[in-house]
Amino acid sequence: MKSKNTIFWFLLAAALAAAIWVSNHYYQPVPAGQPPLLPGFRPDLVGSLEITPSGAREISLARTNKTWLLQSPVRYPAQTAAVDGLLAALQKLTPTLALSAGEMSRHKNAEAEYGFDNPRFRLDLSADGHAWHLLVGGKTAPGDGVYVRVVGVPGAFVTGVDWVNQLPRDAATWRDNALLDLPAVVDWLVITNGAQAIELRRDVTNHLWRMVRPLQARADNILILSALAQLRTAKATRFVTDDPKTDLAAYGLEPAALDVWLGSGTNLLAAVHAGKEDPKSAGEIYSRHEGWNAIVTTPTNALAAWRRPVSDFRDPNLLELTTPAAEIEVRNANQTFNNFTLQWHGTNWTMAGAKFAVDQDQVRSLIHGVASLRIADFVKEVVTTPQLQSWGLANPSWQVTLRSVPGDTNSVIAQIFFGAVNTNTPGEIYVKRADEDGVYAVNQSDLGLLGMPGDFFRVHPVWNFSVTNVASVTLRQNGGVRQMVRHGTNDWALAPGSQGIIANTPELEETIYRLGQLEVFQWFGRSATDDQLGITTNSLSVTLELKSGEKYSLVVGDTLYPLPSLRTRAPLAVVTLEGERWAFIVPPLLAQLMSEVLTVPPHTP
Repeated sequence: MKSKNTIFWFLLAAALAAAIWVSNHYYQPVPAGQPPLLPGFRPDLVGSLEITPSGAREISLARTNKTWLLQSPVRYPAQTAAVDGLLAALQKLTPTLALSAGEMSRHKNAEAEYGFDNPRFRLDLSADGHAWHLLVGGKTAPGDGVYVRVVGVPGAFVTGVDWVNQLPRDAATWRDNALLDLPAVVDWLVITNGAQAIELRRDVTNHLWRMVRPLQARADNILILSALAQLRTAKATRFVTDDPKTDLAAYGLEPAALDVWLGSGTNLLAAVHAGKEDPKSAGEIYSRHEGWNAIVTTPTNALAAWRRPVSDFRDPNLLELTTPAAEIEVRNANQTFNNFTLQWHGTNWTMAGAKFAVDQDQVRSLIHGVASLRIADFVKEVVTTPQLQSWGLANPSWQVTLRSVPGDTNSVIAQIFFGAVNTNTPGEIYVKRADEDGVYAVNQSDLGLLGMPGDFFRVHPVWNFSVTNVASVTLRQNGGVRQMVRHGTNDWALAPGSQGIIANTPELEETIYRLGQLEVFQWFGRSATDDQLGITTNSLSVTLELKSGEKYSLVVGDTLYPLPSLRTRAPLAVVTLEGERWAFIVPPLLAQLMSEVLTVPPHTP
């Protein structure tokens, strides 16, 4: 047994010694600073590339306009990123070992030993008049390296294997599965969807889309941009056939159920045709990229947006404000007292001719409301005078004009005429833009602040003083008078001649505090009558007198105004400001407090 062990260890030592000798003699480590495997190789200059896997068909590619195209065995766009990734790896490729020609000649079967008699891959690259030819042989014994020969360079090399894993074994590996290679800028679209044809064009100035066929109209920019974005990310899920003689009709592609042509200027950029649903895969349809033989499948929803009717491609917005409004003019032919003009003066909005300050938030809400008006119905494209009259638009009773420069009648951004209520569809009102021939209908519920008079836009604060400055409060109601004098915090007393008692001074203090900082819930305007407000000789009148002698008064009517948003009702009241009578809705909480502590008890003799 000992002799056998001795022989084993002797043979092992001899084998190791031989391996070390072969390694030192034949495999010369590449010195530090060794040049790359392909000196002078530049990926950006490579114009063509051929890869021949062992036992498979040659894969040929050519670069056109910075993109790679498969030339054989099929013609089709390639995955440009994958090709560029391989070329970048080749540029950085540096051998780890070099095998000289003399050392290889000592091996009788060197070609077979290193795998060059039947290489795993053949690579042929051409770039700017230069060419490189590589043979990829077998792997080294540990499997972490691969033998490579550069044709025309004596000997062979050993490199890492990672770059070899990027080489395709068939053309399908590098086929681009994007449904379309669509540029960032598209200026026109033609959609044929069954019997209808829709042509859309993008304005080069404001970049907004318009429909030019089958009618002239503004287009839905959001829908178009969304559909284009979806088209750019659409993928081919399966390559069905590349046969140029295939029967397109069998796939619903001749004629196609849907065609989308996309271009810029006079150039056609791309086109896609969609056909029948794939019976083998629910939710997928057959489609074809114009210019290529391949028929592929793609998810149905990738092209669903282009199957819409003509009306869906029209802009659903009444306006598209691309320029900021600096003036808003509202004219009401039936109620001229409601005419007003809001103007922007660099830092804030004002109302022309008004003595009061304007609520900036309310004006912004008004502009937003105008810009957000959506068309409920496309009534008619070309209208006659009798039709305009029947729709209340021949002499519109109400119109809104937006201008970009205050006071400049030539700087109109948009002008809208409002007509009669649509009797066929309750809740809609006819409208017309001054710059368009068509008539639309919008929902009255969407008008929002557009229906409000100019007085509505007054700032909500009425006055502001501290409760500590109040000397007394005088109430008049139902023919009686009651006066309460304030001596200090929560310290109130009835003036001589006033009846009753003050039961809850903290609540009274809170009520007067809120009255001193009065802010209306909403202005009702200067045109309201006593009948509208529910004001009679018996209505509650409140006068607050300050220690300085100033007096502030309001009269509360009996009319309760509905506040749907709060699911409650609140009384209307009136004050005198700048010598004018102003009506408003009392804030609900303040109204409740006033009803509890600001009353005049029945007069008793």
